[in-house]
Amino acid sequence: MSVKKEVTIYDLADELNISVATVSRALKDDPVVSKKTKKKIYELAEKRGYRTNYFARSLRKQVTNTIGFMIHELNSNFANSVLLGVEKVTTEAGYDLIIAHSSESYEKEVANAKNLFNKRVDGLIAALSFDTKNYDHFKWFSDKGVPVVFFDRVEQGNGNTVVVIDNYKCGYEATRHLIGQGCRHIAHVSSNLARNVYADRYRGYRDALRDAGLPFDENLVLIDNLSENAGIVSAKKILEMNPVPDGVFITNDFVAAAFIKTLKEHNVGVPGDIAVVGFNNDAIGHLIEPSLTTVNYPGIEMGEVAARALINHLKGTSDIKQIDTVIINSGLIIRQSSLKRTEL
Repeated sequence: MSVKKEVTIYDLADELNISVATVSRALKDDPVVSKKTKKKIYELAEKRGYRTNYFARSLRKQVTNTIGFMIHELNSNFANSVLLGVEKVTTEAGYDLIIAHSSESYEKEVANAKNLFNKRVDGLIAALSFDTKNYDHFKWFSDKGVPVVFFDRVEQGNGNTVVVIDNYKCGYEATRHLIGQGCRHIAHVSSNLARNVYADRYRGYRDALRDAGLPFDENLVLIDNLSENAGIVSAKKILEMNPVPDGVFITNDFVAAAFIKTLKEHNVGVPGDIAVVGFNNDAIGHLIEPSLTTVNYPGIEMGEVAARALINHLKGTSDIKQIDTVIINSGLIIRQSSLKRTEL
């Protein structure tokens, strides 16, 4: 099957016996061209299947009206909610999105960055993968004056603009809540402590124990990925401890759900035997039994704030170089999985 030749403005001009300049101006809705002429050009363009060559136009203007969005995963409620927030703001501002995800791989993150750079995105919104080793691939953008806004998993300092929640405070409050429920032997299930989000939550957990006069035990800190299997393995490890912890702060709701399910399969009561607090406020927290106490992570708001900061910079109404860190409000949502003291 043969492919039809792309219709150009020269073809339209030739068929209507008018100048190419007139067709070009009409397609840009230039008021210089009369409404009658515009109507004829629009009707023929639609009939012939004419498509505007946005790529060529972007090369002339040195802008593409596209924003790159780099995320470490796309299979979580949090990631999807951030994307919703970004898409809402970028669409309203007339920008298209190019989405790339690293699948938690540094090598893939570098390849994604190179691809977006070569596609000449006007700006980039990015969250880092688990094992990002350095940040040279983001220097390509800064060297060309392309603004970058980091969110969630970020590299703070070095003049970067980042949008985050106060992970330290949230980790502290989650642990203090367990202490307030009478827990005295609290474990922490987390992930790669090289990433800011998990390192800060870990520090909050550790400091809450210290401030309550409880000992910190490194053996109670379990580091794994954020998979269902991680929740299962962590639960089995904790049940083998002596004494068995009476409270657990888990840095991800999906892992927490798998953790609770495994405890129940071993006839361990939640929260009676072990109180559990998760993180993210994912939908799964409402679906499991008991419902999951968690930390709210306002992903839509985070996406909107990151996108708005970037677009305002592109439009010249603000300068992200003058913005260091934007902290989104977050807090604990108390449900049944942590309530040992039901009268509280």
